[in-house]
Amino acid sequence: MTDRSLLSGVGDVTTLLARMVVGVVFVSHGWPKATDLDGTAQGFASLGIPFPQFSALLGALIEVGAGLALIVGFALPLAGFLLAFMMANAYYFAHLGDPLVGGFEFLLVLGATALALGFAGGRYSLDRVMPWGRPRRRASEPVPAS
Repeated sequence: MTDRSLLSGVGDVTTLLARMVVGVVFVSHGWPKATDLDGTAQGFASLGIPFPQFSALLGALIEVGAGLALIVGFALPLAGFLLAFMMANAYYFAHLGDPLVGGFEFLLVLGATALALGFAGGRYSLDRVMPWGRPRRRASEPVPAS
């Protein structure tokens, strides 16, 4: 194994680990929203979030669903974008004007990390075995002999 392939393998494992950790954080924050939609909607209403019932359901679905998708590596760019979108909304509705330290740094780190992991993917993801994750051959490339 060359140094380059060893580093690539380590990078794929660390990307998987990061996806799992960040995904678990999102699921653990989304699960209470999903199990208490009325309470979440009341909290959202107090923050001035429009359509609080719908927003509570959507927020719970995104945090749990996209968090799970991040963990298993399914539809990663979409999952990363949705989770970053959630963190941007959390900043706008709950932390606008807060200082960086002791304010919105957790949202910033989670949103940026989810977005980066959504586009970095890694070798160990469901996306790699899906039709959209397989490398395509050009018509001019010869098919390898068996």
